[in-house]
Amino acid sequence: MCGLSGSDVENEVVRHLDYFLRTDIDRPLAVALSGGGDSLALALMAADWARAQGRPLLILSVDHQLRPQSLAWTDQCEAIARRLGADFRRLLWAGAKPNTGLPAAARHARHRLLAQAAREAGAKVILMGHTGSDLAESALMRASGSSTPDPRVWSPSPVWPQGREVFLLRPLLGLSRADLRAWLTEQGETWIEDPANADLAYARVRARTADPGQVGRASDPANVGSLLATTTGDDAGVLTLPRAAFREAAPEAQSRYLSAACLCAAGTARPPRPDRVDRLTQRLCGSESVVATLAGARIAADDQNVRFTREIGELARTGGAGIDDEVWDGRFEIDPADQQEELRPLMGLSRHLEARPASPGRTGLPVVVVAAGRVRLARARPLALSRLKAACGGVPFEP
Repeated sequence: MCGLSGSDVENEVVRHLDYFLRTDIDRPLAVALSGGGDSLALALMAADWARAQGRPLLILSVDHQLRPQSLAWTDQCEAIARRLGADFRRLLWAGAKPNTGLPAAARHARHRLLAQAAREAGAKVILMGHTGSDLAESALMRASGSSTPDPRVWSPSPVWPQGREVFLLRPLLGLSRADLRAWLTEQGETWIEDPANADLAYARVRARTADPGQVGRASDPANVGSLLATTTGDDAGVLTLPRAAFREAAPEAQSRYLSAACLCAAGTARPPRPDRVDRLTQRLCGSESVVATLAGARIAADDQNVRFTREIGELARTGGAGIDDEVWDGRFEIDPADQQEELRPLMGLSRHLEARPASPGRTGLPVVVVAAGRVRLARARPLALSRLKAACGGVPFEP
């Protein structure tokens, strides 16, 4: 899709914004801006759309502190935000940087900072400037042995728990970098060119050089709608699915659902290995009872149901500690009134409660230590089911 007119480029972007975003609210709409051509074009078109809908625009720029020019680049982004009448947040990736795996670490830090800033501002959606050229590069990298996934038009934030209930929208995936730079030139705009984008030390740059300008096509994730529709969650964060529904689903849907359900029930973020998912899928498709652990989750299946709960052995090791004061064990959003209290898993303490919860996941509940020998259930909201819906396409538009 090269050589598009300026109006065609704008129409492609507006089509996605109209489809995925709400027009009946005044919630901020966030845009990740690096100052490069792709994100600049997106910010300019998003500003026009937000202005027409009466929604405030929030520009988020991450300074990775990897280049001497990074401060000046972020200053340029702030100037663009001021010109557009948008609010601006400067986000800093501070501290030591890893000697290996720098691109992946920078990507994770960027998503974490963006999600935290969006949540603080009340934004539910972050617009990202990935293009069809990024899709082509991802495909070439996978052909060379990489596990790089395709960016998707609509997806949940990839960081947890900072990115909970925050979604990413990539309305440029049907466009090439050449299309966007031609549009920017028509507008009389200039943009930042990061030297890292020409550094052949990085796999993505090598892929870009091997096949420049090709627009890729996003792959559609497996449809797990029928599995989501029959999944329930309880106050202890236990996910329950009829086993017959799992057996009847397509193999791709089984794998996608199983991997996501384990992460969501366990509150973890590192996906299980595909070979382990395949082996567990085969067992669940059989007729025998199953008890297994995967990615921090315990999976128990009888004739009727498959239940996903927290693996208690792993919970005992960590004590529910996490990296976010608002979220305990990656599974429960703690009420502000209890965030400063001493929180522990219920396991081994249930005799100190007046009434014990009936859920099979009760031992993994957070409790507040009131005094010696006394505990009470923490005021908390389970996140497993809402996270599962987001991960598997159950939230198709801006909430």
